[in-house]
Amino acid sequence: MKKISLLLIISLTLCLQKVVFAQNSADTVVTLKQCVDYALRNQPVVRQAAIDEQINEKNVRIGLSDWLPQLTSAGEYEHYFKGAVPVTFSTGTSSVAPASLTQYSSLGLQASQVIYNSDVLLAAKSANYSRLYYKQNTVSSQINVVSDVSKAFFDVLLSQKQLDILNEDIIRLQRNLKDAYNKYQAGTVDKTDYKQATISLNNSIASRKQTSESIKSKLAYLKQIMGINAGTDLTLSYDSTRYESEAYIDTNQQLDYNKRIEYQLLQTQKTLQNINVSYYKWSFLPSVSAVGAYDFYYLSSRFSNLYSNNYPSGYYGLTVTMPIFQGTKRLQNLSKARLQADRADLDIVNSQNSINTEYVEALASYKSNYTNWVLLKQNVGLAKDVYKVVSLQYREGIKTYLDVIEAQSDLRTAELNYYNSLFQLLSSKIDLEKALGILTVQ
Repeated sequence: MKKISLLLIISLTLCLQKVVFAQNSADTVVTLKQCVDYALRNQPVVRQAAIDEQINEKNVRIGLSDWLPQLTSAGEYEHYFKGAVPVTFSTGTSSVAPASLTQYSSLGLQASQVIYNSDVLLAAKSANYSRLYYKQNTVSSQINVVSDVSKAFFDVLLSQKQLDILNEDIIRLQRNLKDAYNKYQAGTVDKTDYKQATISLNNSIASRKQTSESIKSKLAYLKQIMGINAGTDLTLSYDSTRYESEAYIDTNQQLDYNKRIEYQLLQTQKTLQNINVSYYKWSFLPSVSAVGAYDFYYLSSRFSNLYSNNYPSGYYGLTVTMPIFQGTKRLQNLSKARLQADRADLDIVNSQNSINTEYVEALASYKSNYTNWVLLKQNVGLAKDVYKVVSLQYREGIKTYLDVIEAQSDLRTAELNYYNSLFQLLSSKIDLEKALGILTVQ
């Protein structure tokens, strides 16, 4: 029993480790990859795309099922209250049964096999391209989710880093306020320094409150696009060194339209349109099917012995159906399909222009943000050095408190600008990867 209990505990422990978002817990620490993986499994848009793929597969199988033999069975019973039962034999001759035969019934099995038909040929030609289209649509939804979740993740991290910076700033301001108040009590300075320190502290506390509240709304949006329960508490894992190393991308890569999933979707759609044109172009050809049937006929003057005797009949042959005149319907459909194909060509041209513009904008944004990030990173180190020197000189009575406030403000601004530039750089990198068509769902 002890061994069984131990095995049960181990099994439950291993299972629970796999459930990251199963319970509401303040200790749920997640990385960007975990957020993306969870969103790819649970985001409603991605799940809908997967369902659309399954629905399309059912439609494909429904269309292809017409290539298989079709079997039907039919039964019939008739009571003639006036006249006799008309009987038609397989030879084509007809006769009339005696007037006493008023009961008629039949039971038969019919079979048909399509040899050529425009509809089933269309289903066969378009099956693989239709599957490809919906598979690409799923990938497109996944790429959008990866992009949106990553940006929302970085947006939350940015606000959290801003909150950390403001907390550090408040600690420094509280220390400065204490120093200014002690100097005021000692009579070495007037109350201006003390009041200025209070104003700066109050401003930082107000900014902290605003940033703290904004984190809640940004977390709510992140949960929404992840498809996670709104009541689940999340703590985001952050590694600044890792994100700094991942901020680089080769800006010399050439734009290739074929890598963009949106362009691939349009190409597949164009192929489907061409298949549709071919369908209407050749729809004047006859439909040919092999047919056969085997029937039992029952005749009697009374219902009680109607099924005592039967008269079997069977046949097989070919059925050819040819449209002769449909009021120009086929020609109009063909003209419409060609116009739709021309429109698809224009969609491809427009897509190329949009992709090129998106790429140029993303590349320009990334280069600008990268330069900004490099320079602002230097500013943080400089601002820290300046603040340390000015703060020390103020304590020794060399600098005024106004100098301390300016150095403090410069340090806070430099740190806020640095992290803002870092996460803008990471977001612009995602946009550039998406524009190049190299943003993967892995």
